Amino acid sequence: MQNHQPEFSKGKEISKGSLVPPVLSDYMNYRQFLGDFYLYKRKASKGSLRAYTYAVFSAAANIKSPNYLKMIIEGKRNLSDDMIGKFGKALGFMKEQTEEFRLLVQFTQAMDPAERNMYLKKLSEHRVAGKLKSGEIDRKTWEKVPNWVAWIIYAMIDQDGVSFDTATLKNLLRGKASEDEIDHALSTLISSGDLRRDEVTGELKKARSLTESPEEIPVALVRKLQSQLMYLGLESLYQDQPTEREFGTLTLSLTKTEFEEIKFKLRQMRKALHKDNSIARMKDKGERVYQLNIQLFPVTNAVESVVKAPVMKSSLDIVTEMPIVEAPAAVVVEQAPVVPVAAAPVAPAPVTKEQKNERSNVSSLAATAASAADLFR
Repeated sequence: MQNHQPEFSKGKEISKGSLVPPVLSDYMNYRQFLGDFYLYKRKASKGSLRAYTYAVFSAAANIKSPNYLKMIIEGKRNLSDDMIGKFGKALGFMKEQTEEFRLLVQFTQAMDPAERNMYLKKLSEHRVAGKLKSGEIDRKTWEKVPNWVAWIIYAMIDQDGVSFDTATLKNLLRGKASEDEIDHALSTLISSGDLRRDEVTGELKKARSLTESPEEIPVALVRKLQSQLMYLGLESLYQDQPTEREFGTLTLSLTKTEFEEIKFKLRQMRKALHKDNSIARMKDKGERVYQLNIQLFPVTNAVESVVKAPVMKSSLDIVTEMPIVEAPAAVVVEQAPVVPVAAAPVAPAPVTKEQKNERSNVSSLAATAASAADLFR
């Protein structure tokens, strides 16, 4: 099946006076990368005896069709696994770059949300590994920052009845982490001073917050952590019963002002939940560790020709004409519990009993959710 997916974001565009080749790691759509690569080669060969053409690329890739690259860029054809290798050769890629290109192709062409998340996770890990190898990311700084297993083990300090031996932790983590990963996470948390062992009882306790120095966390690691935790949410969608999770999504049209206001309120809500939960855990232990993911992101581009005067609103007063569409939960990968962001009612009406119950969700969640690390405050 051919993939004609829309492009919601592009890589770095090449200006007319620039002859800097496009960098693969800057792109999240391989077709856009190929288009920019072709434009770069055309400009670089301008004035030479042999101008760069689609046919030249096909010859370098050992492909018979002279316009095959053009069809790929335009979305009329998809790249097969065999063709990925040939394209890598024509692009002048080494082994690791070809593998990155392969993952980018798989991510771009995947139609199923679960597959797209899987390839995104692999692509992110591959790019991080490359930056570590090249020295773009300092390895010492990287190793000081706990991975996703460590974040969960750190939160398990507040879970009742946990024995912090490797076998028990592997079972509690549902087998999602290996024994080596668990041992490494524990040793990292202790050596970094995030956890300490009580000299009298031998019990592990929190020594400091994992987010004391968020500015030291490389952006690449933040992305990697977030993608891993969201992928756990996708797994929960298929593995956990609806009674054990809460997935809710809204698809709605917003102005820039409304978007900024919702984003601010989500941050305030997250901080309030973290504060309430921290106070609750001082009194007694939790029963399980939950992951709360809050996601608000664009799925379309703005229409550039449309210019609107800024409209200032108080709170979240969404106009009644604004279309709101309930989306299937599979579109957004979130691990329970998730607090739904409620829009204002479509028309003025008395507050019903059901609405009162819905408004109480935030306060009840703070009382029942187990401890979860507030990753990015």
